[in-house]
Amino acid sequence: MEILIKASQFILSLSLLIVLHELGHFIPAKLFKTKVEKFYLFFDYKFSLFKKKIGETVYGIGWIPLGGYVKIAGMIDESMDKEQMKQEPKPWEFRSKPAWQRLIIMLGGVTVNFILGILIYICLLWGYGENFLPNSNVKDGIWAQDSLALDLGLKTGDKILSIDGQKIEKFGQLPIEFINGNNFTIERKGETIKKEIPTDFISKLIDRGKSAGAFIMPRYPFTIAKVQKDSLNANSELQPKDIVTAINGTSITYYDEAKPLLQNLKGQEITLTVKRDNASKDVAVKVSERGNLGVVWTALSFSDLEKLGYYSLANKSYSFTEAIPAGTTKAWTTLTNYIKQLKKIVNPSTGAYKGLGGFISIGSIFPSEWSWYAFWNITAFLSIMLGFMNLLPIPALDGGHVVFTLWEMITGKKPSDKFLEYAQVAGFILLLALLLFANGNDIFRAFK
Repeated sequence: MEILIKASQFILSLSLLIVLHELGHFIPAKLFKTKVEKFYLFFDYKFSLFKKKIGETVYGIGWIPLGGYVKIAGMIDESMDKEQMKQEPKPWEFRSKPAWQRLIIMLGGVTVNFILGILIYICLLWGYGENFLPNSNVKDGIWAQDSLALDLGLKTGDKILSIDGQKIEKFGQLPIEFINGNNFTIERKGETIKKEIPTDFISKLIDRGKSAGAFIMPRYPFTIAKVQKDSLNANSELQPKDIVTAINGTSITYYDEAKPLLQNLKGQEITLTVKRDNASKDVAVKVSERGNLGVVWTALSFSDLEKLGYYSLANKSYSFTEAIPAGTTKAWTTLTNYIKQLKKIVNPSTGAYKGLGGFISIGSIFPSEWSWYAFWNITAFLSIMLGFMNLLPIPALDGGHVVFTLWEMITGKKPSDKFLEYAQVAGFILLLALLLFANGNDIFRAFK
């Protein structure tokens, strides 16, 4: 059922983005009286799931869910209609239009993608606002129990001040900022320290798999989820949701403070002071020879931590006019972060290329339970990503057509149709190779 919900959200999001992107080409083409022969969601090699001709355009749904297209008469595109290109140009064909009109038609798709991403972020901020843990409110620093955090040179209690010189407002931004960053500054026991992020950090992070994002954590209280049935304390008075506040009279605030204390009390009978239903209670327990209590610890949600007084969350609400600049800024931040990640990917020494994913990776970022907030948030990100990817100067993409058109406008020389055909084929082969590599990564990780 979870897979079905994820797949449904992914297909709906992908279909919406494809249709609107192609509509961005379709509308200016029609405004400039250019004939549009086909408008398709998904590719229709050999046959279509649905098609209907309205006016001069055939609208349809293909069976290969790798994208979509509009077939504009007189344009060298994925259709590779060489017979049409051998004929004399007609007034309604793309190749007969002025360069500035062709440029607008080609930029229409990515323009829609960027505008859509901005509009979605504006509406989300207006409708939902923001609820997050400010980095500045993590007053006692982070919990550095993870090997990746230790590899970065972090220690429990460190306060992360900035990454690449930029102050981080939201604690939840730290993982992505470390991925995109090169250096960071921390405060440790009153001393300010600057450290470099190792070149192979992303490679190690990717090798972690699903737990990749959990290397930076706030400090949590020692909250008991359950007492193990076969442990020394199976018959003790400990209960789920108890919060340990002292060990043998020594007060603790966070879970990470418990381990060194228990290591010094191996094999002893001790007293835990726990908080239960807003009351304090002493419970007699035994410590194993390995320094364990035989309980399962659990991390509380940020909202629960706020209720208990550990952290103060920020709750921002936006009027519609306030959401416009905030949503635009969020879209810009999303774009710049994505560009930073691509720079890491093309640098082999980072190992970031191993994280390049295809349809399985994209589909997996949708939640297993239907959430309209998550759906639109992910759709906004994918829209901006799609817009940028289509702007890359690869011949089979919009960016490739834009480069050739700009060359024509600057030099006054139009590339020959034969050159454009060869460039289209080369670009398509490159895209196919990237597609196979990305989806191959997905399959490799699935069986790893």
